[in-house]
Amino acid sequence: MKVTQEKLPASQIGLEIEIPPEMSKITYDRVLQNLSRTANIPGFRKGKVPRHVLLQRLGAVRVKAAAVEELIQNGVEQALKQESIEPLGNYQLRSSFEDLVSQFQPGEPLTISASVDVQPSVSLGEYKDLKVQAEEVLPEPDKVDKLLESRRSELANLIPAEGRPAQLGDVAVVDYSARYASPAEGEAPQEIPGAKADNFQIELLPEKFVPGFVDGIVGMNPGETREISVQFPEDYPNQELAGRQAIFTIALHDLKEKELPELNDEFAKEVSEYQTLAELREALESRFKKEAEEKTKANKQSALLNELLNRVGMEIPETLLNRETDVQLRQKALEMESYGINVKQYYTEENLPLIRKQLQPEAIKRIKESFGLQEIAKRESIAVETAALEARVKEVMQQLSGQSLDIARVREFVEAELVREKTLDWLEEHATLELVPEGSLAPDAAVSAESETAAVALASSEEPASAGPEAGEAAPETTQLDESAPADSGDQPEVPVE
Repeated sequence: MKVTQEKLPASQIGLEIEIPPEMSKITYDRVLQNLSRTANIPGFRKGKVPRHVLLQRLGAVRVKAAAVEELIQNGVEQALKQESIEPLGNYQLRSSFEDLVSQFQPGEPLTISASVDVQPSVSLGEYKDLKVQAEEVLPEPDKVDKLLESRRSELANLIPAEGRPAQLGDVAVVDYSARYASPAEGEAPQEIPGAKADNFQIELLPEKFVPGFVDGIVGMNPGETREISVQFPEDYPNQELAGRQAIFTIALHDLKEKELPELNDEFAKEVSEYQTLAELREALESRFKKEAEEKTKANKQSALLNELLNRVGMEIPETLLNRETDVQLRQKALEMESYGINVKQYYTEENLPLIRKQLQPEAIKRIKESFGLQEIAKRESIAVETAALEARVKEVMQQLSGQSLDIARVREFVEAELVREKTLDWLEEHATLELVPEGSLAPDAAVSAESETAAVALASSEEPASAGPEAGEAAPETTQLDESAPADSGDQPEVPVE
């Protein structure tokens, strides 16, 4: 079979395939025979329908179209095998199918034009001795003390605060209601919907509420009622309240203070697996140090990859771009589900094309990173030792035990990850890398594709921000003392408004 190749943009290869006469004749006869076996024509048994009757009843064009469709599929497959071309995904037909059907004559040659995406070639500039800056993350000196104090606060006993007014850190039980400040002349004060509760317990910590709310309660005595003025921040989640001034009427019913447990070995045993406070402190310091080192390493790798991207040149085939965009979509869906968001509400037929388009810059970046690192690994003969590979595969298989897994694919994935890690380590070893203090590098002005997608998804929601008392208070800082404790919360301070 005669095949002519043509290099096309976006890492495509064009194929002009000449189907030989004998192949067109054999295929046409086979299609007729198969149709004869399946066609249900009155007066004839299946498989015994004369050719001229079959063509008359089914139509010559329909039969030719079926033959051409088979010729295209088989012709492209044979051409790829003959030319030793490994395609990415399916082929694209460049000829007009209708023209091919009209041109087709059994026993005569037929020329088909198609194209396939192939693995892109990578051009790589100088990648040794990359010069980059990265932020060094250091453990916060007082983070251990903050965590321990927070845990003490959670375990504290509440005892009556007698003979004094409310102060910061107390737990108060209040009734409250709110109205908008400065009503129009002649109008009655307008109450704020949902801003009302009875016997509501709050901890008097200013950072948990909008400015002025807690400060207004400080100094009150049980049985006292007070009006306080509160200015909602411009970026307050409930847009109806953002930037507006309100008057809260607060009646203080009860006041308690926290009796903190002793910070000693007994406390350490209660909140952790350690037997002494010294052991617990040492473990926490070690954990925070490790977290800081991992963040610093991630910053180094990110800086190296960003610089490497400037040295990678390649044409990205559509197949690869679509695959990576699909990966981004799945990852974004998992993130949204983890926050309790209904993914189907945002991944609609109308939104999906826009979301895919916004994800493409990040997909392109990841593809270039991957191929750039693969090219460096090939040039520098970076490989994974068999023992290290098998150990990591065993670890992954144990983590995913109970799931149906293809061990060959797991090994392939793990090997790729290990090679990537080793290549990044090699880049760092051969780079001029300057560590600078955390926060000293200007953030990238460009909005990432992921954050753009999240913004589009959230902007499409018509549901108002939650305004219940539970949602109104900022989430408390997580204070687990085990290895899984997440980073501190950075929630927007709010005020309880249903």
